[in-house]
This record gives sequence, C-alpha cells and structure tokens, in this order.
Amino acid sequence: MQIRPYADSDWPAIWPIVRTVIQARETYAYDPAWSEDEARAVWVERPPGHTVVALAGDVVLGTAKTAPNRPGPGRHVATASFMVAPEGRGRGVGRALGEHVLAWARAQGYAAMQFNAVVETNTAAVRLWQSLGFAIVGTVPEAFEHARLGRVGLHVMHRYL
Repeated sequence: MQIRPYADSDWPAIWPIVRTVIQARETYAYDPAWSEDEARAVWVERPPGHTVVALAGDVVLGTAKTAPNRPGPGRHVATASFMVAPEGRGRGVGRALGEHVLAWARAQGYAAMQFNAVVETNTAAVRLWQSLGFAIVGTVPEAFEHARLGRVGLHVMHRYL
C-alpha cells in the first residue's frame, strides 16, 4: 500500500468514500445532505494542514487529513480524520493511515494529537486508536445521532507525540 499526498485528481475517487461514510450516519458528524463541493471544502485541508490518500495500485482505498486542532495557542496539538472505502476495511488501511499521520504530525513539530469526536460505538476505530497510543480522555454523552442506535457518545481521544 502506498500513502501519498492528495492531488486534485484524487477527488473523484475520494468523493464516493466520503459520501458513503457520511450518509451511513454511523461514524461521522458530517451533514449527510452536503453537496460534493461542501464535502470537498471540509475534507481537503489547506496548509498547514495535510490530506493524503492510501492506494493499492492506483485504487484509492482510504484518505486522511490532519491539521492544527485549534489556531493560535492551540496550534501545537494536531487533529486528524480518516475514511476507508468499504473494500479497504479489514486490510490495514486505517492503521497505515494512522501511522502515517502520526509520523507526519511529529515531523511537523506537533506536541500531541487529539481526536475530538470518535463515535463510541465505532469500536473498530476506538480499538485502533488505543493500539496506536491514544487514550479516551472524556466522552460527551449522547452527542451523536447514530442512524440505527439513536443518541450515542462521542469520545475525545489524545496522545502525546
């Protein structure tokens, strides 16, 4: 698997992944009614942020983005988001993207990484992030409207770099 920086020509392969994930309403607090342009504006980071794609050959299996979690006095803490295509799940794509983003953030001089909204019922993601050194530092109760389960919590996860 290759992970490389996003290029504008990648968007047609990323959009179906983003659309599928947000329309499922199980793992992302993004509006499922967003247009393609709205989703692209949120997903593709501008510097100092960074967006990448994970490929098997020339097939995009996943994407990630990272940026400062907050501006100004909070800019030393990074945040990141990840999406994997259904056909890429269970193949190590999420782990590879996570390791890549952590290494990139460390190289950029970030002191830590924080995930602001990991859906507590997304147990695969919670396990993955914990295996990569993240801890749950709090849970906002009933902060996410899950499509099947109703209101569930959102974990805030953190790790030092």
